[in-house]
Amino acid sequence: MESQSVLIHVRFAPNGIVVEISERPPALSPQDWFNALCDRASNAYQPLAGGRGVFRLTRAAVDAFKAESTPNAA
Repeated sequence: MESQSVLIHVRFAPNGIVVEISERPPALSPQDWFNALCDRASNAYQPLAGGRGVFRLTRAAVDAFKAESTPNAA
């Protein structure tokens, strides 16, 4: 079985803060989601020109990172 590839697109402000990132869990800010992905999958990140970048991950990895990063409901 072939795993599905996912591109998570990141867009940065001129000061380096993440302003937009795809696949973000609603409970996390764009910067917090970027930090979580960097902690777990920094080798999957590719910087691009113009204040952008992408993470190239499998769907299973993205789903696992979302589950780990989402705070549990009380």
